[in-house]
This record gives sequence, structure tokens and C-alpha cells, in this order.
Amino acid sequence: MKYLVLLAILAVVYLLWRSQQRRAQAASRPPPAPPSPADSALPQDMVSCPVCAVHLPRGEAVADPQGRLYCSPEHRAGASR
Repeated sequence: MKYLVLLAILAVVYLLWRSQQRRAQAASRPPPAPPSPADSALPQDMVSCPVCAVHLPRGEAVADPQGRLYCSPEHRAGASR
């Protein structure tokens, strides 16, 4: 029984020591650099397809000759009929 108590005490001491080591390593590392504006995606205007009403970024939309924006070439072709 006393060996079991001794083993438990040693385990607790080891876990406390390991926790302290991790804290020391984390404190010695430099803080991560903030993300640059070029790394993050800039917000885009959202447009709605007049056929199915799905919203998508303006850059992904397909335009017809009149300037209306659609979600796909199929919807653009179907709307022109």
C-alpha cells in the first residue's frame, strides 16, 4: 500500500515538473506575428442570381451582355431565352 502512495506522489511531482517546463518554454518563445492584410481575404460585394436567388461573391458571378450577374453559365443561358 505504501508503494502505491509513493508512486502516486511521484506521479504528481512529475506532472507538476512537466507543467512548469512547458510554461517556461512557452514564455521563452516570441509571440506570433499578427497576420498581414495581404494574408487575409478582403471582403467582396455579394450579388444575387436572378434565376435561383443564390448569393455569391461578385468575382465569381457570370455576367451577361446587359451586365446582369448570374451564378453559372447555365443560368445566364436559360435567362436569355
